[in-house]
Amino acid sequence: MYPASFEYLAPTTADEAVALLQSHGEDAKILAGGQSLIPLMKLRFAAPSVLIDINHVQDISDQITAGPDGLRIGARVRHRACERSEALHGRYGTLGAAAPQISDPIVRNQGTVCGSVAHADPQGDWGSALMAMDGQVVARSAKGERTVPISEFFQGPLMTVLGPDELITEIRVPDPGPRSGGTYLKLERRVGDFATVAVAAHVTLSNGSIGRAGIALTGVGPANLRASAAEQALAGRAPDEAAITEAARLAAEAAQPRADVRGSVEFKRNVVRVFTERALRAAVQRAQAGEGG
Repeated sequence: MYPASFEYLAPTTADEAVALLQSHGEDAKILAGGQSLIPLMKLRFAAPSVLIDINHVQDISDQITAGPDGLRIGARVRHRACERSEALHGRYGTLGAAAPQISDPIVRNQGTVCGSVAHADPQGDWGSALMAMDGQVVARSAKGERTVPISEFFQGPLMTVLGPDELITEIRVPDPGPRSGGTYLKLERRVGDFATVAVAAHVTLSNGSIGRAGIALTGVGPANLRASAAEQALAGRAPDEAAITEAARLAAEAAQPRADVRGSVEFKRNVVRVFTERALRAAVQRAQAGEGG
């Protein structure tokens, strides 16, 4: 099926892009990689009358930069760039582990991280990986700029706090410190599939104990979920098997899976538990080894 007809606009500055969003409102959609939007348009699930292509907007970054304040991922950064980036190793390893598991090579070549986050698919991988690392979404409109913690960004399936006149310009991840590590584990029916279940975990050690833990779940709720009780249970504890086992149990309780062709509720909860244990062990080992340096 072909998409409904639309007007194509290609601004060259961020100011021009947000002005067009303000002018056209809910009739407009941002086009970056198009790997989520175009399929919806072909199925007529989305029918914007205006597409605003930001690929020529030079003051919106297509770079991944790491500095004293943390990591920045510009709105024109493709998944493939994250897969190849040295910056996403070590202390940002949760993101580095998720990058090669995003869909398939075609999507990774064209799709963008910020576009995926804006799409807000509950089975999207970036949402959980960024949530485990306390990522933030930077949104810009004609009124100015605001920063939203990604744990507050998703409101439900394909729903976010982003207004119709707002454009994501970048994602920020605070520097977790050198004694940090993490990973992303994903169960899929075949390579390139959506997650049946996935778990993102990140740990920062402080004086031999867990200073901070981030655990987020993919595919087992109406949006990417943060396992807050599991995170809190780990804070200040020694990173031993007892702590990891208890956190994994709490993460499974936090999951909100639905039975479908991919598995039963019980099966998915058990995968969350097992993956959380494995991911936390790997995160702790990497943090202890100083791989986050």
